[in-house]
Amino acid sequence: MSIFNSINTSGSALTAQRLRMDVVSSNIANAQSTRAVLNENGEYEPYRRKMVVMQSADNRFKSMLQNASNSNTAQGVKVASIVEDEQPFKLEYNPDHPDANEAGYVEMPNVDPLQEMVDLMSSTRSYEANITSLNASKSMLMKALEIGK
Repeated sequence: MSIFNSINTSGSALTAQRLRMDVVSSNIANAQSTRAVLNENGEYEPYRRKMVVMQSADNRFKSMLQNASNSNTAQGVKVASIVEDEQPFKLEYNPDHPDANEAGYVEMPNVDPLQEMVDLMSSTRSYEANITSLNASKSMLMKALEIGK
């Protein structure tokens, strides 16, 4: 066990939470984008909400078994993937919109600004907690170095 395990774990979590904040920001920025992707039929589709999927940095069975038997903690977190939300698009009646269908409805992105703000606040709090953990680890290492004087 290295003395830098806690710092490395906090660092990986900071990186993952920063990416999560970037994805949430992208979702908020594209909440009104009706022409984000060109599908196979040659028609534009609205923006689809994206979500970050995180997992343990080392999720092999052998390493998990060793961690459980040695009472070690996991070695951080990593972003497994960024997935698109498969919820249907929202239909909004606006017959004057250039993307309106024959009935006057426009397909709008499946982004809920309120949900995105909750996700942003959650990732911000996680980021702050990891910075606090990183600073505590740094402080303990500095105190350990002072003992050697």
